[in-house]
Amino acid sequence: MEDLQGLSKHWFALFTASNNEKKVEKHLQMKEIETFLPLYTVTKRWKNRRTAKVELPLFAGYVFARFARTESFRVLDVPMVYSIVGNKLGALPLPDAEIEALRVGLIPGHVEPHPYVKIGQLARIRTGALAGWKGIVSRVDGGVRVVLTVKSINQSISVRVSADDLDLLGDNSADTDAVSRTNQASSLEWV
Repeated sequence: MEDLQGLSKHWFALFTASNNEKKVEKHLQMKEIETFLPLYTVTKRWKNRRTAKVELPLFAGYVFARFARTESFRVLDVPMVYSIVGNKLGALPLPDAEIEALRVGLIPGHVEPHPYVKIGQLARIRTGALAGWKGIVSRVDGGVRVVLTVKSINQSISVRVSADDLDLLGDNSADTDAVSRTNQASSLEWV
C-alpha cells in the first residue's frame, strides 16, 4: 500500500552536478539523510607523470538517498542537487531490494561504469547477490561481463561474472523490449 501522506522513507535517485557527487553526499549526511554513493577505483596519470588510485562515482551525476517524500524540499535545498529522478507525476521511489543488491553485490575491482547499451545478447545472472538480474553480455579483457542498465537514469555498469553463472536469453533488441515489459513493476529497471 502506497504511503499517501509521504511519511515513510524510500530510496530515490538524485540528479547532481557532475564531479560533485561526493560533496552532495556529505551535505546530505550533514542533514542526517541516509545516502548510498557506489564508487569504483581507477588509476589516473597526472601531467607530472605521477599515478594515483582515485575513487569515482559508479553512476556519474547521481547519488542515491533515502528519505520521506515530505523531506523533498530538504534534499532539493542541498547545493548541486538538480532534481529527484522521476516522471511527470513526481519523484519515483526505488525498491529497497535493488539498492540493497547494489550494496552487497558490487565487489571492488569487479565493477566499472559502462556506456548505456540498448542492444546485445541478454543474459540472467544465476548466482550471487545479483542473481536474477538480467543484462547484456559483453566480453572485455578476455572475461565475460554483464552490462546492467538502470533505465530510470540512463546509466549502465559492467559486472564481471563467470560464463557458468549465466543463462543466455536471446540476442536481439526485441528480447530487450520483452524484458523491459516484464520488469515494469520496478522503477529501477535492469535490462
